[in-house]
Amino acid sequence: MLTKSKVQDFLKEIEVDDLVSNFQVMGDDVYIDMTSHSPAMHEKKKLEVAMKQAFASEFGEHINLKLKITSPELPATPATNEIKGKQIPGIQNIIAIASGKGGVGKSTVSANLAVTLAKMGFKVGLLDADIYGPSVPTMLDTEGQKPISVEVNGRNLMKPIENYGVKMLSIGYFSGANQAVVWRGPMASKALNQMIRDADWGELDFLLIDLPPGTGDIHLSIIQEVPVTGAVIVSTPQHVALADVRKGIAMFNMESINIPVLGLIENMAYFTPEELPENKYYIFGKQGAQFMAEDLGIPVLGEIPLIQSIREAGDVGRPAALQENSKISEIYTKTAQNMVESLVERNKNLPATEAVKITTMAGCSPKKK
Repeated sequence: MLTKSKVQDFLKEIEVDDLVSNFQVMGDDVYIDMTSHSPAMHEKKKLEVAMKQAFASEFGEHINLKLKITSPELPATPATNEIKGKQIPGIQNIIAIASGKGGVGKSTVSANLAVTLAKMGFKVGLLDADIYGPSVPTMLDTEGQKPISVEVNGRNLMKPIENYGVKMLSIGYFSGANQAVVWRGPMASKALNQMIRDADWGELDFLLIDLPPGTGDIHLSIIQEVPVTGAVIVSTPQHVALADVRKGIAMFNMESINIPVLGLIENMAYFTPEELPENKYYIFGKQGAQFMAEDLGIPVLGEIPLIQSIREAGDVGRPAALQENSKISEIYTKTAQNMVESLVERNKNLPATEAVKITTMAGCSPKKK
């Protein structure tokens, strides 16, 4: 029979007794209140997973461990450490949507998340930062449109294109449909900076930034230019894609960058044919993103199936998430809700992200502004 003294001894044995503020044993149910070492969400998740594994190994799978993990109190942050002049007035949260490699459907996920958040009543903007392969104009049925100039407080600014309740800007609005964008890194970064700073975004709850795949100049330009609130990583389940995800997450977790990863979205998680809507075929592997998320201590925000209607909807410029009372609409709504919940947790437990000053000279480390 499991007793309180046995649990107490085991907590000392695994050296977490100093984190525990209270615990109770009621039959096979063990209730533990504890504080994590770090306020970071992935650290809390790691602690939860480790505790459950340790208890199951010691006392058996029948033990029901119910954890309440709180974050440590953060020291008061002086005003001098707040975001320094780089925030965009009126924009509450800036979410970077990234992928380790191309072809995983990151832009499709970005477009569907944007319209889903707008359906939920949020004010949403979408910046297509994929300078060399812009797809937002096609996916949101705004090809051929051009942003107009408006005067705001004595400045001439670009007015974002708007459709489905989402404000958007993309290099695709300024280049021809068949025109290749052949720019060096500094020129691409300058164009991106103009779309961020010289635009009349107005009041937004969320600005989603659809980043190009991988890690490079554009990513560094974004984190230098704006205080990104958090990042969402998109991947498919197969090993080659997940291997690159680790690199993307490592970039955001660098000490000099330190942008919280809100979670992982597994795209093309399984195939469901239209004529057999209840069937799932794991073409690219099963639960690969889940296993990686558990390993890295970050949540899985959603599993997006490989459905023909998603591709068709993107091609005609009406994201599949707009299909009322459909399975895919429900999935994207739940995914967006999970992202918002992760963001709320991040904003509650962590200080605001600063824009990052990156030094590229040999031997110099990146520093915060």
